[in-house]
Amino acid sequence: MSASTDPTHLSATALSALLGAREISAEEVARAHLARIDALEPEVRAFTQVFRREALAAARGLDDERRRGDVRGPLHGLPITVKESLDMAGMASTLGVAARSGHRAEGDAGVTALLRRAGAVILGRTNVSQMLLFNEARNPLFGQTANPWDLDRSPGGSSGGEAAAIAAGMSPLGIGTDVGGSIRVPAHCCGIAGFKPTLDRWTNKGSNTALLGQEAIRSQVGPMARSARDLALVMAELDPAAMAELDVRVPPFPLTEPASVEVARLRVGFYCDDGLVPSSSAVARAVVKAASALRARGATVVPFTPPGIPDAIYAYFAALSADGGATALSLMEAGDGADVDVSLRSLRTLASLPPFARRAAARVAGLAGERRLQRLLEVSGAKTVSDFWRITHALREARAAIASAMRAEALDVLLCPPYATPALPHTASRDFVLASSAAMLWNLAQFPAGVVPVSRVRAEEARRERPRDRLERRAAEVDARSEGLPVGVQVVGYPFCDHVVLAAMIALEDELAGEPDRPITPVSPPSLAG
Repeated sequence: MSASTDPTHLSATALSALLGAREISAEEVARAHLARIDALEPEVRAFTQVFRREALAAARGLDDERRRGDVRGPLHGLPITVKESLDMAGMASTLGVAARSGHRAEGDAGVTALLRRAGAVILGRTNVSQMLLFNEARNPLFGQTANPWDLDRSPGGSSGGEAAAIAAGMSPLGIGTDVGGSIRVPAHCCGIAGFKPTLDRWTNKGSNTALLGQEAIRSQVGPMARSARDLALVMAELDPAAMAELDVRVPPFPLTEPASVEVARLRVGFYCDDGLVPSSSAVARAVVKAASALRARGATVVPFTPPGIPDAIYAYFAALSADGGATALSLMEAGDGADVDVSLRSLRTLASLPPFARRAAARVAGLAGERRLQRLLEVSGAKTVSDFWRITHALREARAAIASAMRAEALDVLLCPPYATPALPHTASRDFVLASSAAMLWNLAQFPAGVVPVSRVRAEEARRERPRDRLERRAAEVDARSEGLPVGVQVVGYPFCDHVVLAAMIALEDELAGEPDRPITPVSPPSLAG
């Protein structure tokens, strides 16, 4: 079977068209993807569960419906995968934590239920970082997911299993969640597309988190795929009125068609560095390349950096640590200690420190020239209620300041890095959390943001000059031997202008199509290539 006819090499949009024309059956599509899972999963380890029997039964039933003329829509018969943290009836959403293994969901998460209703065939559930708290996909229950571009690298996280499955052709569509880049960072690392909608544009009902009840920075469910058009397909097909019936937080109005946006009339801002962890050369070059691509489409493109980014990011960490780490620590302590992933051990140590010890550690970091670490330690730790309210107010002010500055420049969208580096070597996320700042900004701002693949790391970019401290030394370690890894660019827009973001993403993909260094998926792990 050639790549042009192999269902696992086709986009979700192309598969939908073939299914609609009855040139292929849902069962054939499902079997092809299950066969690819059989071939690649032993090395990639993207899945926590594969629903072989259930998927084939669902596909056959949907084929019967189509033969009778009962077609549910463009998702009818399309395979899809779902992040392990999203509820499925009768199953555990463990978040990679043994203490949650006895959890059993009473029903499907809202998005999962609507996908079934729309005719999607769920192939399986995908791996996560433990407690969804770091940018890899590894935990003691399900092991470590590898990046299909390089098995020694992580696919990112926490929706890393989704990204790896999609990049490897084991799934054409996936659903992830994002509280600090958990959709967008894996998309960047794996050379695929991912989208975090405006907060509550999609229902978050049944989406689990380790920090239950924490709402200063809320997680958002969103789609992942190999192209922005596929993202737009699934965004358009999940009925917002049905979502609003499930979840009163969802506004019941439809997504505006991205095709209605005139990209040539957009005013686009871009920046390559947010002032926290300097971007890798390849990441910065990709942003400039994306800016040039939209300029070639007729858009007006200007340099623009949002105000107050460092203060906003430290407020993000202050909010998430307001309980002193007690909630996360309680889950960690439910096991025997060996069940805590290596990337969370520093968090466990920090959560266990008394305030005076944390202050002392911050002073030592400052004296050693580790200013970013010093400030991170200073803002971490338990807060009083009044301190927490002050932080929440600061987050709201940051959101308003960013929107005001963008409007003052008459911007429609922004282009920026999704992450400071290319994909990390396994375990390198430990003590490297500030590398996610470019993605975290748009969680605290609650703006829609997506990532599209743009380029790959060149040989001369696989190095970093004169690192100043431990963060930059870690970034230099990541950059080393990164040649050939995919690099994405983040596209950001105003709340409820999701269609504008998707339109800009589609325009970027169209303009860059055929570029020799643009990442093309699916990709097979190097050991199986050819």
